[in-house]
Amino acid sequence: MMHDQIKSRLNKLYSPEQVTILCNALEARLESAKAEFADLPQTKWSEKDAILITYGDSVKREGEVPLKTLTDFVRTHLGDAVSLVHILPFFPFTSDDGFSISDYEAVRPDLGNWEDVKSLNESHDLMFDLVLNHCSASHKWFRQLLEDEAPGKDYFVTESPETDLSGVVRPRTHPLLTAFDTAAGTRHVWTTFSADQVDVDFRNPDVLLAYLDLLLLYVRRGTRMIRLDAIAYLWKETGTDCIHLWQTHEVVKLMRDVLEWVAPGVILLTETNVPHAENVSYFGDGDEARMVYQFPLPPLLLHGLRRGSAERLTTWASELEAPPAGCSFFNFTASHDGVGVRPLEGLVPMEEVKALAEEIRSLGGKVNERMHPDGSTTPYEINSSYFSAMRKEGDTDAMHCQRFLLSQTVPMCLQGIPAFYIHSFTATENDLEGLARTGQNRSINRKQWDLSALEELLSQEESDAAFVLRVLTRRLKLRAALPDFHPDVPQEILSLHPSVFALRRNSILALHNFSDEAVVVPVKGAAVLMSDPGCGLKGEIVEMSPCSVMWIRCAATA
Repeated sequence: MMHDQIKSRLNKLYSPEQVTILCNALEARLESAKAEFADLPQTKWSEKDAILITYGDSVKREGEVPLKTLTDFVRTHLGDAVSLVHILPFFPFTSDDGFSISDYEAVRPDLGNWEDVKSLNESHDLMFDLVLNHCSASHKWFRQLLEDEAPGKDYFVTESPETDLSGVVRPRTHPLLTAFDTAAGTRHVWTTFSADQVDVDFRNPDVLLAYLDLLLLYVRRGTRMIRLDAIAYLWKETGTDCIHLWQTHEVVKLMRDVLEWVAPGVILLTETNVPHAENVSYFGDGDEARMVYQFPLPPLLLHGLRRGSAERLTTWASELEAPPAGCSFFNFTASHDGVGVRPLEGLVPMEEVKALAEEIRSLGGKVNERMHPDGSTTPYEINSSYFSAMRKEGDTDAMHCQRFLLSQTVPMCLQGIPAFYIHSFTATENDLEGLARTGQNRSINRKQWDLSALEELLSQEESDAAFVLRVLTRRLKLRAALPDFHPDVPQEILSLHPSVFALRRNSILALHNFSDEAVVVPVKGAAVLMSDPGCGLKGEIVEMSPCSVMWIRCAATA
């Protein structure tokens, strides 16, 4: 019998006749999947979990498909320092570095095949993207729309160009509607992100069914986490801002219900690069996403470390509500996209955000902007490798690396699960060649390493890449041995010094000196678990060197 909660959600979204058809179509699928997935692990997370974010071809080796090369790199250089690998979209695509998918069910032949994905899964858990706001204009569904053929002709959001859509929240500056010549005449298709990324219409229940099939397929193919890409824009209703609509939340809850029923160990993660209150709304009442991205963290860290102050990060973290029971945060700094600055709204004045963007431009980085209804623009994301963004004028290489390592250590300490972009492990600088080749700002942070060249660099013990990889993996392995860092353990934010971000997880006190100067912090009854050079415990104080980190077993603070 169809799960009552699932049926209730369907009734909120569709007509009674549509729900009857949907339930008949879903029941056999879900019962079969429940039996098929009965032996999958149900444990969701622990202190041993850390995530690698990477493209399938971020590392390459001549004569070998990149997914095999990636597997070799992960096992050789990261090992059990990470538990899960997020392979960014590895499906056939036509643009946006994988996020304009032309075939959801296949692996790109130039990357490998499903057996290569399975091979990586033998040593590490996996995360797949479900890109469900849009697909490629070359997808078979959209080709059907162009030919006015079923079912695709009814799968996409179309609108008259005369309709007033000025209130729609835009993440991009190009026109919202794109005209296409079809067998039924010109149709204006909703294209939130680009003319090659055509928005599907979840008001059609057949579209929902198609994406639920993909959800089950990805579980079948070994994913432990599903990332719902650009989910905030999913449901469109004219006369609204078309972001975070209640129907969108209901679809996420429905997908959570499906997973809880057939594969309760699989984690649903929402990707919504928006201000914090909007972002955490995807927890629902603990009945929606299992995890949400901690989007304010990357820009707050960047802003604070470039200014030598932890005050804004401390204020934000001290006011942060714990996630609902059974839910957690995805704590990251760098990713395949830029550093989104919309999450700074309400946390950092716009003039400081603009100044930060200009600083990154001065270092060779780029800035993407978004358009407001009045035609004005403001920064949307900063485009730079996180390693390059941590450099200051006059830095020694050692100071630059220390500041960067501090930025990557904060996510290890916060409540939730830490995640690291592959280029953070390799201390990758801005890829100016890639930027020049594509003309796309995001390419600056999407370098493809030749593995032989990278391993040569890693073999040089004093290179930035070798040093950063060595320190980060060592810290992650220490973290994995400390139950205090279990994702469900609460955190307490302490105000000990304006330059120091301090938090307690059970009996562990984590200290991070954002300043380029040495500082002194009052601490009682402590034993040092980990510290950077130049730090020391003297009586009831801790001396911290510039841009340093300390983990202390501590009973109390002064």
